[in-house]
Amino acid sequence: MHADADIPTEIQRTLTEFLDVQEQRLAELGPELAEQVQAARDATSGGKRLRPSFCYWGFRAAGGDPERPILTAAASLEMLHVSALVHDDVMDSSDTRRGAPAAHKRFEALQRARSEASGSGGDPVSFGIGAAILLGDLCLIWADEMLHTSGFDAAALARASKFFDAVRVEVTAGQYLDLVAQASGTSDLDLALRVLRYKAATYTVERPLHIGAALGGADQHLIDALSAYGLPLGEAFQLRDDLLGVFGDPAVTGKPAGDDLREGKRTVLVAHAVDHASPAQLAEFERLFGRAELDDDEIQLLREILQDSRSVQACEDLISERTAEAMEALDRSPVQDETSRKALADLAIAATSRHL
Repeated sequence: MHADADIPTEIQRTLTEFLDVQEQRLAELGPELAEQVQAARDATSGGKRLRPSFCYWGFRAAGGDPERPILTAAASLEMLHVSALVHDDVMDSSDTRRGAPAAHKRFEALQRARSEASGSGGDPVSFGIGAAILLGDLCLIWADEMLHTSGFDAAALARASKFFDAVRVEVTAGQYLDLVAQASGTSDLDLALRVLRYKAATYTVERPLHIGAALGGADQHLIDALSAYGLPLGEAFQLRDDLLGVFGDPAVTGKPAGDDLREGKRTVLVAHAVDHASPAQLAEFERLFGRAELDDDEIQLLREILQDSRSVQACEDLISERTAEAMEALDRSPVQDETSRKALADLAIAATSRHL
């Protein structure tokens, strides 16, 4: 792969080719499995491809040869991401993902159509949830397979596997922390920041950089430097994502406006509001927050409380601070390749400057 190649396009091609092989393998088990493969194809189409991009440029920053099989290894992180999204949507009871029905809703509709056609059949809702859980599991297995059959030698894979194992543990642990935060019914800034770090920051930026750099033969000095850049950048990315989850345009985010407010996401944005809203604002916020049936006017009222409590501005300030910290760390880093250095700087802007 040449340095000026379109990474998102190349990642899509790699995923498509991998799923072509999986479709042939699963066809031997039964034609019903085509539904799982097609759902995986749709779930791996589109998206920002940030994790594969950070992996690729971590590899290049370590001096990795772009002609090596880095694309398949990088694409494994997109497959891991899809696994996490499918499971996340089940846990959050989200109806949509990237502007299309979430996987469990997709499978629910398939089963409902079959039941209506035959006049019998199991509960479509239960089927949809079960089928989506299995799809997430399949994608997790496939992520591991993509990395370990990517074509790198055993030594390189052993170096990378340490970080690949870490990111899978961290994102799962972060997901559990998120569940605990939502179930608590209260907002705690420390817990919100831990969820931010382990569910998003390490998973989106730091570990993909580490995996790529390890495949490229990086020493510990470079690994540490990539952490100094990747962790604050990952936190800034998720803070921006949290703002988009409340204020974003559904045409851009692919989810209904204010969905995070209906789901009761205990983010840093919400924790700040709980700490800084007036008593009257807090009472109104707690009355509405987390109600699935919120209408547009109620969503707007919650947004106004987030604005008036200066919680939105506090998150914007944190995004600016974390991004500046990341850029300063990149400036100090031992990355010698100017193409890689510029690509990492551009990725920092792409990850944090998405508009509300």
